[in-house]
Amino acid sequence: MTSEIQSENLLDRAEQLVDLARKAGANRADAVVVRSRSKGVSVRMGKVESTEASESDDFSLRVFVGNKVASVSANPGFDLAALAERAVAMAKVSPEDPFAGLADEQDLARTYPDLELFDPTQVSSDALRESALAMEEAARAVDGVTNSLGAGASAGMGGLVLVTSHGFSGSYMGSRFSRSVGVIAGEGTKMERDHDFDSRLYFADLDDAEVIGRRAAERTIKRLNPRQVPTQSNLTVVFDPRVARGFVGHIAGAINGASVARKTSFLRDKMGQQVLKKGLNVTDNPLKVRGSSSRPFDGEGVSGQPLTMIEDGVLKHWFLSSGTARELGLKTNGRGVRGGTNVSPSSTNLALEPGDMTPEELIGQVGTGLYITDMIGQGVDMITGEYSRGASGFWIENGELTYPVSEVTIASNLKDMFMRVTLANDIDRKFGVAAPTLAIEGMTLAGT
Repeated sequence: MTSEIQSENLLDRAEQLVDLARKAGANRADAVVVRSRSKGVSVRMGKVESTEASESDDFSLRVFVGNKVASVSANPGFDLAALAERAVAMAKVSPEDPFAGLADEQDLARTYPDLELFDPTQVSSDALRESALAMEEAARAVDGVTNSLGAGASAGMGGLVLVTSHGFSGSYMGSRFSRSVGVIAGEGTKMERDHDFDSRLYFADLDDAEVIGRRAAERTIKRLNPRQVPTQSNLTVVFDPRVARGFVGHIAGAINGASVARKTSFLRDKMGQQVLKKGLNVTDNPLKVRGSSSRPFDGEGVSGQPLTMIEDGVLKHWFLSSGTARELGLKTNGRGVRGGTNVSPSSTNLALEPGDMTPEELIGQVGTGLYITDMIGQGVDMITGEYSRGASGFWIENGELTYPVSEVTIASNLKDMFMRVTLANDIDRKFGVAAPTLAIEGMTLAGT
């Protein structure tokens, strides 16, 4: 899995960079190399619009002089000694940060598993082009589709090398293949648009191009001739799984340790308290084999373990990196992610665990409500929990989806929404954030 990284001595160069930083006066240091290789093809109306390919190896060095820290980045071909000296000189004149530092040595991963994140399949540009064309052709062949927004297919891989001055040295690679297509149905002012896509670590797991194209077309055609509905309160709103993943993203943001430390989360004082409806669980698993967001160790060399972040509705953990954990008086749980030269906490394979009902049973219990398939805008205040977003979807009457609805806004507060969630059983775990169809009671709808 790490052969390509090792074959070009990226580990050796990272180790040299750390050694040179120590010789230049750093007390501690770590070096990261991020390798990226990708290519993609986009088409529209049966013709190729663009063919792209990119390769990069990005080096980052972080050094500590006492409680002072500095970071620098460079591309291949740089002078190792000069970069190390520059980083140390920057650190010496930086302000002190009492929480900065490497992960505690006892927290470092000594061994880590092969999570099967890398598929060596080589996909040619010709194959990517044919896949994109097939998606678009399948979508345009569906009666009612009038235009194309384009289709694309891509293949890529990424690798991470991490070396620290206190004994960690490791690397891993992952692959990614994706397909997407968007189309338009209707004419003039009655046009509607939608899309479909798939993204996998392993090429053979990708949905067929024709299937993705037909799904995109069918989703779009269903949106034709939408109606508006009157403003009303105390409405039950059902989130399609695609939209429900965004809802779970709000949960993740609220329990991120960095937001808690900055006091920008409305759940910052809720550790050990009920924050979700009783019976609901939110899990996070960095060690899932072939998981979309799996990693054998985090951006600081710590091996994170599977956690139930919220258990039976009760908040049990924050997402923590070492620096954030120190600021909160806690220990890291291996959720540190490198973002350029910085480390911040983030989720891995996050899931709002499913309920027992089928989606049809859940919708049937609603009676009258709104089924949302698309949302617009970013009207969420993570400090207060206030929630207001534009939406479109389908009206629910007598427990069934009826006519399409657009140009409405749904509103509530996430604190209340978290306590009013009912879950179906149709979770799809292929993405880094997974959620089933879910219903939320007591929302306000602003319409006509």
